[in-house]
Amino acid sequence: QVLLLESGGDLVQSGGSLRLSCAGSGSIFSFGAMAWYRQAAGKERELVATITTNDATNYAASVRGRFSIFRNNPKNTLYLQMNNLKPEDTAIYYCKGGPYSKVVRGDFDSWGRGTLVTVSS
Repeated sequence: QVLLLESGGDLVQSGGSLRLSCAGSGSIFSFGAMAWYRQAAGKERELVATITTNDATNYAASVRGRFSIFRNNPKNTLYLQMNNLKPEDTAIYYCKGGPYSKVVRGDFDSWGRGTLVTVSS
């Protein structure tokens, strides 16, 4: 079983940038599609961005044009480049992989620790 570990979260000012990483203990290509999710305090987890095995991407409307998801299969790492960050982007960010339909639904029994992104105004 390939485990995923998120990192890169930090405290950043509004308008700043961060790059999150999701490192796999083995091949992430084996997952198929991959995605980033986030959960703000007191809110439900939401899908932020997805990427397929042929690098087709999709984004939540709230981050489109500011965030970019990409993967480096030889390094077994998924990334989320976040630019022009806003206070409403503050959340714990998680990564997952699997069949595309499952990734879109976020239908997973367990989640990692995630990485905390805090955007100050």
